[in-house]
Amino acid sequence: MTDPIFPGNQGFETNSPQALSGSMQSAIKNEASTAQPPGWERAMLEKLTMAAITEQRQARRWRNGIRLGWLLFLVGLVWMGWDRGASTADTSAPHTALVKIEGEIASGSGASAELIVSAMRGAFEDKGAKAVVLLINSPGGSPVQAGIINDEIYRLKALYNKPVYAVVEETCASAAYYIAVGADKIFVDKASVVGSIGVLMDGFGFTGLMDKLGVERRLMTAGENKGFMDPFSPQTEKQRVFAQAMLDQIHQQFIDVVKKGRGDRLKETPETFSGLFWTGQQAIDRGLADQLGNLDYVAREVVKAEDLVDYTRKDNLAERLAKRFGASIGEGGVRALRILPTLR
Repeated sequence: MTDPIFPGNQGFETNSPQALSGSMQSAIKNEASTAQPPGWERAMLEKLTMAAITEQRQARRWRNGIRLGWLLFLVGLVWMGWDRGASTADTSAPHTALVKIEGEIASGSGASAELIVSAMRGAFEDKGAKAVVLLINSPGGSPVQAGIINDEIYRLKALYNKPVYAVVEETCASAAYYIAVGADKIFVDKASVVGSIGVLMDGFGFTGLMDKLGVERRLMTAGENKGFMDPFSPQTEKQRVFAQAMLDQIHQQFIDVVKKGRGDRLKETPETFSGLFWTGQQAIDRGLADQLGNLDYVAREVVKAEDLVDYTRKDNLAERLAKRFGASIGEGGVRALRILPTLR
């Protein structure tokens, strides 16, 4: 006779106590410890079946909940990936368009020409934007990136016939000032740092130290001057003159841009293009800036449109992750090879 508690012909696998949950085993023991009326086998099977179904439903709910959580997480990632950081405010109403230039001006940074130019184009294209304000807080960076942004300021001003104002917070030096001179007016705080019109190429030389340590540098190149910026090789006079000529040329380009942007307002002295920097008040006195004023003041009193709409572009989540991953792989090599001139 088949065991009435574990019938083999019911399709119910229970060859070991481990196949049942603790609650189900307790139910069996309780039932078996008391006298049972006729037909109790069927009732027991129904209870066991319902208990198994209940556990399966709970497990299914957990799996579905986890899947739903992952789905929501992925949807969130996609949504953030499409978000470029631009304002969602109503751009049809009269407003002051804002573009922030913060941190180092360099390719791949938050103040790259790609992102700044894209933001400026969006600001100029919106008919509700009465003027574009560049809010600057940067120590400088790449002359190439700054030059691209400066050129685009002039092109967009001529195309859309809208004024551009630069508002300086803490710092507007070197490449940042290169950009600012393209604006119609430059507003500063009295304690802002402005200027540093110069070009810098820095590095180190360890040849003397290597001689003391008895270390031999084995550098093979194809080309007489291929390794002239190598810190472990001596620099010849010919190489120094070559590098200086390149810096002087970029410096003259910077000077020409400043003179073009400031015009008759610039009060040039022998120190103006020496690489020195000044406070905001001193910059006004020297014609490097126009007047004191912050962002709210410019929007309210100059543009006459107090509502601010931020057009600043930012890398989406996927781009930020990709850049961080790439930076973590090549950061050491990039730093070692970074010899390009910098306006800072």
